[in-house]
Amino acid sequence: MRSKFYEDPIDNYLPQNGNRGYRVSRYELELSYKPASNRLAGRVVVIAVTTTVRAWFTLDLSQALTVSKVLVNGSKAAKFVHQQGKLAVTPQQKIPAGGVLEITVHYAGTPKPVRGPWGEVGWEELTEGALVASQPNGAASWFPCDDHPSSKASYRISITTDSPFYAVANGALVGKQAKASQTTWVYEMAEPMASYLATVQIGNYRKYRVGAVGEPVPMHAVIPPRLRVNFDHDFARQPEMMALFTEKFGPYPFDDYTVVVTDDELDIPIEAQGISIFGANHCDGKRGSERLVAHELAHQWFGNSLTLKQWRDIWLHEGFACYAEWIWSEASGGATADQLARAARANLARQPQDIVVGDPGPRDMFDDRVYKRGALTLHALRLELRDHLFFELIREWTERYRQSSVTTEEFVDLAGHYSVAPLRGLFAIWLGTKPLPQLPPLGGQAHQNTR
Repeated sequence: MRSKFYEDPIDNYLPQNGNRGYRVSRYELELSYKPASNRLAGRVVVIAVTTTVRAWFTLDLSQALTVSKVLVNGSKAAKFVHQQGKLAVTPQQKIPAGGVLEITVHYAGTPKPVRGPWGEVGWEELTEGALVASQPNGAASWFPCDDHPSSKASYRISITTDSPFYAVANGALVGKQAKASQTTWVYEMAEPMASYLATVQIGNYRKYRVGAVGEPVPMHAVIPPRLRVNFDHDFARQPEMMALFTEKFGPYPFDDYTVVVTDDELDIPIEAQGISIFGANHCDGKRGSERLVAHELAHQWFGNSLTLKQWRDIWLHEGFACYAEWIWSEASGGATADQLARAARANLARQPQDIVVGDPGPRDMFDDRVYKRGALTLHALRLELRDHLFFELIREWTERYRQSSVTTEEFVDLAGHYSVAPLRGLFAIWLGTKPLPQLPPLGGQAHQNTR
């Protein structure tokens, strides 16, 4: 029986995003981009299965882009209306529930980020080139989509741009063709991916290998050549991070991992599926952003493979990635996770206690207090379970829900199997209340845990 969730995928944090009546299985994007004028043209095929019989279907798409033609199921031209960030498409004939829905959209325009409480997200023009940073609702700034975190699909992304530029998108590079002054790059992401994790990065880049030949997970850098020396120093320990996280979290969930460093400075690094994007300021030659290198790598497990169903559960992404920073510090000769946790708690204690981490509200979902208290929740759980069971739980979590969508309740339920003592009270005070709980003393929990 089809889950009711997919019949009504509206997220209370972003009620204007997401669409009813179908479930996307694949996107095929053919894009052409002119960096000098920031002009984007696209032909996108959205392949879905209907969940209900509807007279019309909608996709999320920015008003900065103009739609010229829409086809449904091949060659039948469809009526469409594009307003208020929604492209409403009316097929010539109704499609039965469980039927194939293939919508082809031709469009063009000057893409710009989507404005929201979290700033601007989506397609962003760089000094030379472009980047995409879509979390949480910026995917519609550059292609028509079902912009809901639970809507995961496979992707083929073809991007044609001026030949001096290097273009990166999610997945494996399966084709590259140069013609005259332009080059077409074709990438295939076979693993299911949420729309906000889809990305295109364009710049005057070169591609380099990270780590030794024969590493279990191939890693690459796509960076301006001027930053090569700094990158080789600042990201030198990334192979060690990959080995550590693979041990602690389970197998890396994708075929490879790429780090892009833009020639521009960025306020914060950006995650995408199989890719992380850093600014030139994060590549300073002093290894000053190493904790962020660990944070973004951890998102490949927590956020990209395991993606939240609703934005209220954002701690499942950011709390885990923040805790991965502490795990890396502990393993690499820095402060222990316990020391960092207690320092983080002391800092949080000096800040307002007015957020419920398990449901922080849309304006506060990217507040640093959600990140840190989410990580503290995991540390409190680790102190309760002890290391062996804690990391066994994490590995089962990533294996059981690999490439799927998750909720806090599912994590709480799974954790309950690793303790003879009830754990719901622990999660309730850390995730469900505003006052900041105390951490138990190191090694001082009362319960013996078995499994």
